[in-house]
Amino acid sequence: MAVSVRLEPLLEKELELAAKRLGVTKSQFIISALERALGRQDPYTLLLKLQGEVQDAAPEMSQDQVSPAKAAIRAKLQARHDASRADWLAFQEARQQGKTWTPPDPARPAP
Repeated sequence: MAVSVRLEPLLEKELELAAKRLGVTKSQFIISALERALGRQDPYTLLLKLQGEVQDAAPEMSQDQVSPAKAAIRAKLQARHDASRADWLAFQEARQQGKTWTPPDPARPAP
């Protein structure tokens, strides 16, 4: 079923940027947000489910082997969070100054 929603231009731009950062469509982003808001997608429950799947998939791995994998995932997530936060702060600063902000090109390597 299709639903139309009118958004302020600034809110729509924020939606577009957030969806782009996550690598999903605007529709997928909105659906995910609605599911979380309605309690249909509890992040903690999803985390527990994922942890169970990882343990089921690799029960023969020792704790020493799992820790580097956890560290690598944590580092990637932290880098992604830091980039997202930097984008958000740059966007807010440009907005306060009345300037147009464009996100950095993800294909171009960072300096």
